[in-house]
Amino acid sequence: MTTDQKPSSRVVSRAIRVQNDAITTVEEHLVIEEPLEIRIVHGSASNRKIKPLSVTMRTPGHDSELAAGFLITEGIVRDADDIESIEDATTDFAWSAKGYGNTVVASLVPNVEVSAATLERNFYTTSSCGICGKASLLALQTVCPPRGTSEFIFDAEKIRSLPEKLRRAQSIFGLTGGLHGAALVSANGEIVLCREDVGRHNAVDKLIGHFALREELPLRNFALMLSGRVSFDLMQKAVMASIPMVIAIGAPSSLAVAVAQNFNLRLVGFLRPDHFNIYSGEERIRMDQARREEADAGKQE
Repeated sequence: MTTDQKPSSRVVSRAIRVQNDAITTVEEHLVIEEPLEIRIVHGSASNRKIKPLSVTMRTPGHDSELAAGFLITEGIVRDADDIESIEDATTDFAWSAKGYGNTVVASLVPNVEVSAATLERNFYTTSSCGICGKASLLALQTVCPPRGTSEFIFDAEKIRSLPEKLRRAQSIFGLTGGLHGAALVSANGEIVLCREDVGRHNAVDKLIGHFALREELPLRNFALMLSGRVSFDLMQKAVMASIPMVIAIGAPSSLAVAVAQNFNLRLVGFLRPDHFNIYSGEERIRMDQARREEADAGKQE
């Protein structure tokens, strides 16, 4: 595997600030957004084929992790053993104002089976693309890895402490205010790793790809923490990495809740320091007895 370069994730831009009756010139940090094309090489050793797979707008950096995470969470490959190499293959920097690489090629191990339907991404898509929710769930069931038993339990008090921890872990967000964050959280409530990107799905792919390239999947003993809302595509990525719990600061979509319920994931949304909502798996979230009785009473009403 190649080692990711560490390009800057931000630039400084001049802006005119209008505040009350005062007009001043200020310098603002802006997050960099650049396109990345992911291509794959697959087939037998004697008949290798290259195919453009996806173009995504992302924040430069950790591109190999992004590609690996994408291949796994989209069901192209089962695990990192199916990936022979991931290389920067940029030949045209026309898209990139700063000269960052804009193309990576992931070479799969010869004879790894990849179906044409999977490559065309016809088996399922995100909730924004018009496919019905039932078809999305059925398609996800056909490609997800075996679901091992997870005894992962999380304390309610630790959940309430996560927004501030995630904010501290998002170093570039603190300067730009323009990045989504995704973090892997241990059972004791500590952030193991955080990735940032202009795209929510990219941040999650980078995070999962980091552990995939280190052959540390599945991630059955961790939670996925998201800085914004949670939709079907993000829940799909958690399922593919065998992550048993998703915690989001924003709202879940109806299909995100359906994924959690169908695949036995714990799902928390609308997380604030003083409250949060549990949409699935409340029996795996440890609350004190008084709060547990209140929650049970509310379910019976």
